[in-house]
Amino acid sequence: MSDPSHDHSDFIHSEEFLHGLMKRQLKLSIACATAFIVLLFGLPLMNYLAPDVMAQRVGGFTLTWLILGVLFFPYVWIIAKWFIVRSIALEEAEVQHAAEGNKRKP
Repeated sequence: MSDPSHDHSDFIHSEEFLHGLMKRQLKLSIACATAFIVLLFGLPLMNYLAPDVMAQRVGGFTLTWLILGVLFFPYVWIIAKWFIVRSIALEEAEVQHAAEGNKRKP
C-alpha cells in the first residue's frame, strides 16, 4: 500500500534531481581526470618527441624538471580546486532548481 504523504511526482522529481546531478558531476570528473592525464602522459611524450626542447634550461632547471618538480604539484591543486568549486556550484544550482520546482507545486 502506498503512503499518501509521498506523492509519485515527488519520487520522480527526486530521481530526476539525483540523476541530473550525477550526470553533471560525472562530466566534471571526466574533465578533471582528462586534465590530469594530459600532463601525466604529455610530459614523457614531450620528452620522447622533443628532447631538445625539454632539455632547455629555465630558471636553473631543465624544462622537464621544472614541469615535474615545480609545476606539477600546483597544477594538481588547481585541478582539485576547480573540481571542488564547480561541484559545489552544480549542487547549489540543482538545489535552487528543486526549490523553484517546489514553489510552483500547488
